[in-house]
Amino acid sequence: MIEYKPKVLVVDDERALRTGVKRLLEMEDYEVTEAENGTEGIKLGTETEFDLAVIDLKMPDVDGIEVLKQIKKKFPHTVCYIATAYASYETAVEATRLGATGYIPKPFPPEELIQNLKEGYQTRLLYVEADKWRKEREERLLEVAFEKTRLNTIINSISDGVLVINKAGEAVLYNPAALKLLDLISIHIEEKIIGRLHPEIVGLINKILSKEEYQPSSYSSQIEMKLQGELFVEATASPVPHPDNSLAGVVVVIRNITALKKIEQLKSQFVSMVSHELKAPIAAVYGFLNLITDDKIKISNEQQKDYILRSQLRLDGLLKMVNDLLDISRMEMKTVRREIKQVCVEEIIKSVIELFQVEINKKGISVSLNCESDAACIKADYDEINRLFTNFISNAIKYNKENGSVSISISKSEDYLITEIKDTGIGLKPEEKKKLFSEFFRAKNELTKSISGTGLGLSIVKRIVDSYSGKIEVESEFGSGTTFRIFLPSSLKSV
Repeated sequence: MIEYKPKVLVVDDERALRTGVKRLLEMEDYEVTEAENGTEGIKLGTETEFDLAVIDLKMPDVDGIEVLKQIKKKFPHTVCYIATAYASYETAVEATRLGATGYIPKPFPPEELIQNLKEGYQTRLLYVEADKWRKEREERLLEVAFEKTRLNTIINSISDGVLVINKAGEAVLYNPAALKLLDLISIHIEEKIIGRLHPEIVGLINKILSKEEYQPSSYSSQIEMKLQGELFVEATASPVPHPDNSLAGVVVVIRNITALKKIEQLKSQFVSMVSHELKAPIAAVYGFLNLITDDKIKISNEQQKDYILRSQLRLDGLLKMVNDLLDISRMEMKTVRREIKQVCVEEIIKSVIELFQVEINKKGISVSLNCESDAACIKADYDEINRLFTNFISNAIKYNKENGSVSISISKSEDYLITEIKDTGIGLKPEEKKKLFSEFFRAKNELTKSISGTGLGLSIVKRIVDSYSGKIEVESEFGSGTTFRIFLPSSLKSV
């Protein structure tokens, strides 16, 4: 018997990459077809149903999003990956909406590609099985509940929630994912389930049950199941016919779109931040330049220099914000390049303190450093650890009181190198502490209104610490100061 080889379509305008990927996958028993551009990729991908497709985002004729759209339109069960080094929030949202399983950042190591395709092929097999089951269910919907042994393995392995209801509003079939996504503790077969569902889902179901005859129309809605964006779902209700084409019931598919909503929320926050944080400094710089270039206004050379220095200061802030956003994007896409080596935390902290010596002297702040460990070193990327402590120490100075103090200690436990940074600054209110590491969050009160910042620094350092399997503890009291404890594994490399 001939063993089936999964069929893979590789769409990329880089010949060397296509050739390398083909050789690699053929060694792993995949059947590979190449397309040298987007047009050829659409042609091949819509003529033949492939199990998997790896699509480059940027191509000279047709971009990867359009190729993905056309392939998924013709063959929705082809598992597609977008391969790119130029992803953005917009392309991530669009690719996810069109059905892309995920991103493979370039350049990718062979093992990462193989792992993605193995997982994708398992998803493909589930799609095929689920589709087969759906066709059988349409023929014998009311008998599905008595076929649990044959169907449970398939339906329970589907990540989307599935709930089948007959014309009487009784539950006929469901999977564990449906319980979680519908926020229910239990469902009993043949119970009147409609009254326990979210009102918007009930509305979708009633649109179908209110019709006397079967009509092949589906209804969808995006619903916030839990407050504060903790759980968003997309519910789709579709009619299920009897063999004689009369209405048998409704199948509700519930898809978890919380991650997609968070991407949209992040994009919305970014737009809001841009309008608020960027508009004012740009307007200020524009105003200064108008004053300098307007022949009708007579200003001295000293005033000109002052306006230019103020403009530079505003532009420095904008540049820092853009760089922070780029760093977050790289971390999200896992394209950060690291050089792992032995790093001395004590030496880094000393250099950071020296960097901020002018600000320290200006505010009359006393800074102490106590290293309790002889080997205050870890294996990490120097630039990342330097940036981590630059952010924490900068905040300890910036948000401190006049003539305050910053106390830094380094100690070592069995598993971690622990750095404690304690200041006598403004401190945090309880509600502010909960949002401390969120993107764009800045504590806003009467004591911070004159302090500038992007609201991205602590979000970045949290990602850095998480990437080394470390952790951060925070103690803070409004008006009394804040203490950060940074735990970095003393023997593990970054993951």
